[in-house]
Amino acid sequence: MYFIIGITTARNPDEVGSADSTPIEPFDLNHFFGEDGKIYGYTNLKINVWISAISFHAYAEISFQETSDGGKGITDLKPVLQNIFGENLVEKDEFLEAFSKECQCISDVVTNGNSIKRDASGEDDLSAEIVRVELQGAAAYLYSRLVSLVLLLVEGSTPIDITEHGWEMLLIVKKAELESSASKFQLLGFAAVHHFYYYPESTRLRISQILVLPPYQGEGHGRLLLEAINSIAESENMYDVTIEDPSDYLQYVRSSIDCLRLLTFEPIKPALGAMVLSLEQTNLSKRTRSSIMVPPSDLAETVRQKLKINKKQFLRCWEILIYLHLDAENLKCIDNFRACIYDRTKGELLGGASGTNGKRLVQVPTSFDEDTSFAVFWTKEGGDEDNQTVQQQPEDLATQEEQLNELVDNQMEEIAEVAKNVASRGKDKLAA
Repeated sequence: MYFIIGITTARNPDEVGSADSTPIEPFDLNHFFGEDGKIYGYTNLKINVWISAISFHAYAEISFQETSDGGKGITDLKPVLQNIFGENLVEKDEFLEAFSKECQCISDVVTNGNSIKRDASGEDDLSAEIVRVELQGAAAYLYSRLVSLVLLLVEGSTPIDITEHGWEMLLIVKKAELESSASKFQLLGFAAVHHFYYYPESTRLRISQILVLPPYQGEGHGRLLLEAINSIAESENMYDVTIEDPSDYLQYVRSSIDCLRLLTFEPIKPALGAMVLSLEQTNLSKRTRSSIMVPPSDLAETVRQKLKINKKQFLRCWEILIYLHLDAENLKCIDNFRACIYDRTKGELLGGASGTNGKRLVQVPTSFDEDTSFAVFWTKEGGDEDNQTVQQQPEDLATQEEQLNELVDNQMEEIAEVAKNVASRGKDKLAA
């Protein structure tokens, strides 16, 4: 059936029901509504959920013209909404009272946390403060209120087990703009991080969740959280920093930050210069073997030790930095760069430069985008050719080539986008 659901945040009771509140656009709600993602039995159903930006309680206004059993029953809306908001979902009276009764829930966490000092640049919000807290007590209680927002706004997210040892939360907050505000602080966003033991006597810092609340997105707060996490990893000499299943945008921000850090990292400059010069002076269009842009093996280890950037992330940034230093007007140079990206992608998918080591890339029936869906399977080398169940026909090879080129084009676009952002924000570093 057709229905409308809206989710809106409110900073005080007066904003509830007003047009001044900030709407939230969740990525997908269908998976919350039963197996088929539908609600049955209502005519002109409208659901408007209000979320307090002070206590993070939720209240649902539900209206409809009529109900009727059309053969699939009438959906009970309460458990559906509780599946999203849990115990945060309350009745209107309790929701409005919570603005005053629980106005200190953010302040209690901030007061018990440790403020992280940072060097503010000209683009930073000087009023924003980052506070580091262990995920227990008042902080755990606040996180339990924020879980529903994470589930609504971060695709593929799941709640974390805060009973497990090693969890911390970084909050980015600022003092309330109005003296009349019931809460002393406004929560702008947060990151949940976990300390993992790394043999024999180190710790890896993994970012599990990071969220900037909708009213404050696009203001650089996510960048400040990532920079604070990097600072913690460096100051406490952790092994490295990783991110659990980052979104495309989070990866874009992360790569931009790490590339800016690497621009002024002296050990990288000789190897970077040599690689750029090689791409400028060679012609890879007639190459007979794979060409890749791998940095010296000891460089990745140096970057990890000093900047805490893990190897996979460094290799991603390495390609971006090379692209950033190429002459965009030199088409041969750019073609050489793309050839390296192509060979690296082909090697990752098919298993190497020469031959395929028994791996094959084939099309398979799929409910996803057929142009970008494929399967890789492996057959034992030296096996009986008569037992090979899949033969690659010329049309299969053509399709494989087309798919590889599409993947490479997508990667080139992503690299260029990050490089453009780094060039804009790091002009002084590039000139040095």
